[in-house]
Amino acid sequence: MKPGIHPEYMPAIITCACGEAVHTRSTVPVLRVEICSKCHPLFTGRQKLIDSEGRVERFQRKYGRKPLATAPTGTEA
Repeated sequence: MKPGIHPEYMPAIITCACGEAVHTRSTVPVLRVEICSKCHPLFTGRQKLIDSEGRVERFQRKYGRKPLATAPTGTEA
């Protein structure tokens, strides 16, 4: 590698909006993210609406979508 052209590789802290902090190494000392593996629905298994700008509501208004109703709890013969 050529000397003097590469960024310095240093310890870094990645902080999520949920409060989780991960210590790693990077060329940037502090990173802030909105979502991490502790709070993302794919990893937690919980359904959580992640919508900070009203995109879901705007989509539902635009296309006339209504929230899904729960299925009836009876068996049909």
